Amino acid sequence: MARNRYDMDEILEDKFDMGQLKRLLAYMKPYRRRFFSVSVLMLSASAFTMLIPRFFMKILDECIPAGDMKGVAFYSGLTLMAALYSALSLRYKIKHTNLIGQQIIHDLRSDIFAHLQELPFSYYDSRPHGKIQVRVVNYVNSLSDLLSNGIINTITDLCNLFFIVAFMFWTNVRLTAVCLCGLPVLAAVVVFIKKRQRRAWQIQSNKQSNLNAYIAESINGIRVTQSFVREEMNSSIFNSLSESYRNAWMHAVKYNFTLGPGVDVISMVTTSAVYVLGIHWMLDASSPVTVGVLIAFTAYVSRFWTPINTLAGFYNSLLTAISYLERIFETIDEPVAVKDAPGAGQMPPIQGDVVFDHVSFGYEGDRKILKDVSFHAGKGESFAIVGPTGAGKTTLVNLLSRFYNLDSGRILIDGVDISGVTIHSLRTQMGVMMQDSFIFAGTIMDNIRYGNFTATDEEVIRAAKTVCAHDFIMEMENGYDTQVNERGSRLSAGQRQLISFARALLADPRILILDEATSSIDTETEMVLQKGLRELLKGRTSFIIAHRLSTIQNSSCIMYVDQGGIVEKGTHNELMARKGEYYRLYMSQYANCA
Repeated sequence: MARNRYDMDEILEDKFDMGQLKRLLAYMKPYRRRFFSVSVLMLSASAFTMLIPRFFMKILDECIPAGDMKGVAFYSGLTLMAALYSALSLRYKIKHTNLIGQQIIHDLRSDIFAHLQELPFSYYDSRPHGKIQVRVVNYVNSLSDLLSNGIINTITDLCNLFFIVAFMFWTNVRLTAVCLCGLPVLAAVVVFIKKRQRRAWQIQSNKQSNLNAYIAESINGIRVTQSFVREEMNSSIFNSLSESYRNAWMHAVKYNFTLGPGVDVISMVTTSAVYVLGIHWMLDASSPVTVGVLIAFTAYVSRFWTPINTLAGFYNSLLTAISYLERIFETIDEPVAVKDAPGAGQMPPIQGDVVFDHVSFGYEGDRKILKDVSFHAGKGESFAIVGPTGAGKTTLVNLLSRFYNLDSGRILIDGVDISGVTIHSLRTQMGVMMQDSFIFAGTIMDNIRYGNFTATDEEVIRAAKTVCAHDFIMEMENGYDTQVNERGSRLSAGQRQLISFARALLADPRILILDEATSSIDTETEMVLQKGLRELLKGRTSFIIAHRLSTIQNSSCIMYVDQGGIVEKGTHNELMARKGEYYRLYMSQYANCA
């Protein structure tokens, strides 16, 4: 099976980068006071519960032999108070740690989504969208438990260990030494599996990303799949990716399940040793080990290994989280190639005079799409751009909108270099209708208003009438309030283009860019549409890319672009009289139509 972009594994990092964890901790900084209050509460509860085994020891060694029932009742009451305080503290911790964790998840997801809004087209062109989506949703969600409970539990468990060891030494030094003998063995187990476990979770995250990317691609391309009867082949590819994900998951959790049972085995061995040696020493009359001491100490031993087991689980979660954090922060760190220059000013109100001054640009290093292109479009002129596929027509208008940075040269609007103004102030005065007419999930009214959120219903309807979309909209069940699905699956290609056209026109732009704007509209509708456009384009500078040359004959200037430059330009009649490239292109279309 040929490899596609969705089954290409990403590069794995060899080193455990603590910098990723530090960056995650920085997200906790705004909530440090709440973390502190929860930690103090849990530590105080832990300190009180540490006294319970000592209360039992007092009851067994002093109160019961002396028949002191008041002492039994006193220590029993203290035990009940400690247990109640611990329960209330736990309830408070669960509520507030989950609130903090979910707020951090929200902050992290907001940062990655906001950064994705700023990344250039080239970022999305070079990777499957499913691989991007899995980072925003799945990977961030995977950190939820770590942030909600893991951090606080780790702090309290570490402090609990300190308290427990202190109480163990207070109770009996020799028994404490026996218990601590298991720690070097546990450390050896952790060192052995650490690197293998982390690499396994990195591979698992890659496989999850691949699977998610293919699912997203398959859903978007379902019509093509069914048209070419590819269902069985696609199911085979999906099963292969799913199996790879399953195998990677099972391999990763194998290491998780190694640490937990390892802790259990070591704890059972050391606990058994404590019992054997404790009973042996208890039989010695001169030994300080009594029945109460042994019972209290075994309670501490149980508590000693419980936080260690919890910490082992946190360690597993941490290694898993690090593999996800690498991908999350990798996305956040993706450089924004097109951004405001330092000290960028606001674009003044645009009049529409556009100059390309020796502009060169290439998507891939030295391979130039445009080479030293220069031309001048005056205010209110309509410039049509034609030429063969891949000649750089769309690239020209993308550079005007600053979707990419120039390699060299300048683009001036009303004498202002657009590289020195903010992107927002520039694009808000431009209207762009691209070849791919994207429709968002929502009502038709909302989709048209996307170009101008402050527009009234009347202004939306007026824009729709201008582009001849009003009639088909009113024929739908709820008119402008009709719900349309993502990508406009309920609409025809022509209807989607008309709605996108109305969206661009509603923005009332000073410069209007139409990239194959009428490619999916039938000839009859196009003729009606042209009438509205003539009125709309008055006073606006427009750039029109079109393969159907009949739609651009009335343009102020037509530029034929090929081989990285402008081969010829002029009005329709001028170019036809020259009998050059434009003439041959026009005649070939005329011959095909004939």
